[in-house]
Amino acid sequence: MRELGRGQKVFDHEPVRGVLRIMEGRDDVIGLLDALDDGDVQPGEVVVLVRDAGATFLAPLYLDLAAIICTGGTMRSHIGIVSREHGLPCVMGCVFESDPVDGAEVELDCSGDEGVVRG
Repeated sequence: MRELGRGQKVFDHEPVRGVLRIMEGRDDVIGLLDALDDGDVQPGEVVVLVRDAGATFLAPLYLDLAAIICTGGTMRSHIGIVSREHGLPCVMGCVFESDPVDGAEVELDCSGDEGVVRG
């Protein structure tokens, strides 16, 4: 796997892998909830990417995610705080070398000084 991006990790966590899902708003969340209900997606196999560090629309998904990547904010932003409370690996202010691809297999590694996204 090659490095796709990096940012500020919220807390130390071993690498996790999952399918990247780009979440732009509540319609994307509802779609993922439907996929979970239908069994098309299994809990713990999705890494979500959001752009808004205050994205409260993720709330119904926290218990079903593998990790969160956010292109904005800091570890003190809403998503950083909530992900830490749930023990959910999270990278904030992630900068990608190229546009991430929805549906790609990714790894989020928060075991070093920074959070690293590989794919």
